[in-house]
Amino acid sequence: MPRAIWSGAVSFGLVNIPVKLYSAVSHKEVRFHMLHDADGSRIELHRVCAAEGKEVPYEHVVKGYEVAPHRYVTVTREELEAADPRGSRTIDIEEFVGLGEIDPIYYDATYHLGPDKGAARPYALLLEAMRRSGKVALGRFVMRTKESLCVLRPMGQGLALSTMNYADEVVPQEDLGLPEHDAPAPRELAMAEQLVGSLAASFDPAKYKDRYREKVLALVEKKAAGEEIVAAPSEQPAKVVNLADALAASLAAARTRKAGPSPEEAPPAGERRHRTAEAAHVAKRKPRKRGNG
Repeated sequence: MPRAIWSGAVSFGLVNIPVKLYSAVSHKEVRFHMLHDADGSRIELHRVCAAEGKEVPYEHVVKGYEVAPHRYVTVTREELEAADPRGSRTIDIEEFVGLGEIDPIYYDATYHLGPDKGAARPYALLLEAMRRSGKVALGRFVMRTKESLCVLRPMGQGLALSTMNYADEVVPQEDLGLPEHDAPAPRELAMAEQLVGSLAASFDPAKYKDRYREKVLALVEKKAAGEEIVAAPSEQPAKVVNLADALAASLAAARTRKAGPSPEEAPPAGERRHRTAEAAHVAKRKPRKRGNG
């Protein structure tokens, strides 16, 4: 049974539902330690006072906010919690909105939200009410002394809670200076739509693996076994000379891949890469057609 990282209550109207929060994601990054290259010993990091040059015990480390250059205001954990005592153990639902109204850019981290002891009935009631209405709940709660905007939504057999970015934390696209573009040529647009359709599929998260992590772990295993590692030459993407030709070549490759060769006809992986590169070069050599038709 996973261990809850937060407990409190969901509050909407006069209804309070005791709940517990659980991690929904377990990141699998490959983590490396810092070592001394001369003897392979671990590197230790110490908290050192810049003024005294001495190590500072953790119990004497405090939080400080810089209000002017080299001038800080210190605050304690208790002072931060006192800033919102009512919300410290409550998820206060403020309104219900349509899930489709929330752009994914506003989502931050996601957690599982389960009922606490004796709260199964009201928890199930809120879950079913949101399922039938097609709405999700927007609210606020405090975790680790920080108030967060959050959204509660049905997911599988229970509720999920996602913390959210605030509007002023999202970089507007207007700040990027994106160039204006002309309407695409009808022929190119038709081929692009066909390419999208040829690659369309139902989302299966289990199909996607962290290939970088797998390669790094395989590299570590080989080095641990004493094998010599030879870096493979990097593959440079082919330059697109003509957009229409590149779309046509991509469509042809997609149709071939969808049809799939028989097992006895399937070339080795290296040969497949060679053929793909050769097809791209052939597409580049084709004479460019003028006009949009």
